[in-house]
Amino acid sequence: MIELAGVGKKFPNSTVALEGISTSIAAGEFVALLGPSGCGKSTLLRLLAGLESPSEGEIAWPGGAPAAGEIGFVFQDATLMPWATAAENVYLPLRLRGKSRADTKSTVQSALRQVGLADFASAKPASLSGGMKMRVSIARALVSEPKLLLMDEPFAALDEFTRFKLQADLREVWQRSGKTIVFVTHSIYEAAYLATRVLVMSPRPGRVAADVTSHVADGPERRMAGDYTAFVRQLTETLREVMPL
Repeated sequence: MIELAGVGKKFPNSTVALEGISTSIAAGEFVALLGPSGCGKSTLLRLLAGLESPSEGEIAWPGGAPAAGEIGFVFQDATLMPWATAAENVYLPLRLRGKSRADTKSTVQSALRQVGLADFASAKPASLSGGMKMRVSIARALVSEPKLLLMDEPFAALDEFTRFKLQADLREVWQRSGKTIVFVTHSIYEAAYLATRVLVMSPRPGRVAADVTSHVADGPERRMAGDYTAFVRQLTETLREVMPL
């Protein structure tokens, strides 16, 4: 789906955020970008979204670049409109594309249903928990039926219980929809639980220090499985080689 060849990013203040990123992402993969703060994970995500341009190298789309609405982006903060209901927040991308509220009502409701908020369509952000706000943000990203979903540490600010629940729900959405997901995290446990592949990034300037494929079996006890524990250990050892822990 995506080919990156020698991609680098240097900002006007001379900070080199990324250097020599060469990798590919296949359709339907769940790829985690794992590394310490400041290693360029979010910058790489913004390059994939087209929000920034690389200073060097090339990002190619062999099957054709995504059209408007075919890339969904979920930020670390839910960034909801406080005066609008959950349904109105989810409707926003469709409204910006000129689609009417009446014609998209069922689509919005379906997106809310995917994240378990079908009964909260009329609720405003002030009445929602942090986890529910993030669910609305994810539904907003899903409502346009994107081919690629980019997620920038969306669960970082949540408590552990809510985080575990949303991780499980996200995997279900991914398995059900077959979307391609690129997910930024600095949590080894989160990367090991969610991803089919983990790109371990080195400290700035960010490079892909390791490309590790997951062999963790799916199932309700995924976190307790021996292969999950082994994958966490493998990622920990890989990070230890990349930087002191």
